Amino acid sequence: MLLSLVVHTYSLRYWFPATFMLGTAPAYVLSWGVWRLLSTVLPASLYHKIDDRLYCIYQSMVLFFFENYTGVEIVIYGDIPKNKENVVYLSNHQCTADWIIADMLAIRQSAIGHIRYVLKDGLKWLPLYGWYFSQHGGVFVKRSAKFNERAMKKKLLTQTRCGAPMYLVIFPEGTRYNPELKNVITDSQKFAEREGLAVLKHTLTPRVKASHLAVDIMSDSLDAVYDITVAYEGTLDKNGHRRPAPSMAEFLCKECPRIHIHFDRVDIKGIPLEPGLFRRWMHNRFEIKDRLLTDFYESEDPNKKCRFPGEGRISPLKLSKSLPSAMILGGLTLPMLLTENGRKLYVRTWVYGTLLGWLWVNISP
Repeated sequence: MLLSLVVHTYSLRYWFPATFMLGTAPAYVLSWGVWRLLSTVLPASLYHKIDDRLYCIYQSMVLFFFENYTGVEIVIYGDIPKNKENVVYLSNHQCTADWIIADMLAIRQSAIGHIRYVLKDGLKWLPLYGWYFSQHGGVFVKRSAKFNERAMKKKLLTQTRCGAPMYLVIFPEGTRYNPELKNVITDSQKFAEREGLAVLKHTLTPRVKASHLAVDIMSDSLDAVYDITVAYEGTLDKNGHRRPAPSMAEFLCKECPRIHIHFDRVDIKGIPLEPGLFRRWMHNRFEIKDRLLTDFYESEDPNKKCRFPGEGRISPLKLSKSLPSAMILGGLTLPMLLTENGRKLYVRTWVYGTLLGWLWVNISP
């Protein structure tokens, strides 16, 4: 009975925040839908401004759970600009929680509403979320030969021409690095050898098509590329071997005590746009990431292990930046669930919103 109680209590750590985040989605989508209808006769720039504000509310609520609720400690190496910028965000990719790291950095610049994601194509089928990410400026891409350059170019040009601020998040590896998936790592290393590139140990060989296209198309409006390297503390086993990074569920269950984030701002003027030179530039950036992660996980020097070089500053998120959003979305959702008509509207939003969303992402680029 004691074991059952422990398991039940542990599962509640995940189910409560997950239920809240998913449960408030219909109220959010309905609020956005009202604004979308009202804005049809208004300038596109005004629509995007309010859309970014709405998105800021939802993502701030997400951070309430992933930061304030979990109590995870964020350690940042490098200086995040105080002012908002139009940027491409490039990071190593280890787990589903990596998407939240971009939110964590953006909210510290008051730019969380400007985040747009480059997502793998299969995520467009996520109920409600898939099509909303698309209309918010997100881009769904297929890998390798199936990459649709024309569709991505059209989406990015649409965003930049209407003056929408850009915080475009890309994970160039194309898939998550998992130390237990030896075949994926081996295939990536063999590809690097064939191409005459340095073999990487703690990241996969980066793919460059989406990143190059984004930087090339938006070069006139971009300020910088943010080169981000992330390491999750507590991912070494007792033998000193690297374990997989925590999933979202494990993260919400407070299994990650600390996240180390190495931040490097690269001015857009210093990035080559010629495809061959850009590929070399990108791989050089990942060689730097690989060295940072190798020291983090393998250094025999206790002053270098489980930390990045330089001064690491603990950066707590103030409740005033996240709790109000959680209260707003909770306040919008609760009345829907207290009446019969409200519950019907809630269910219909999930069902019809999902079906219309699937139709949307298949007829739009």
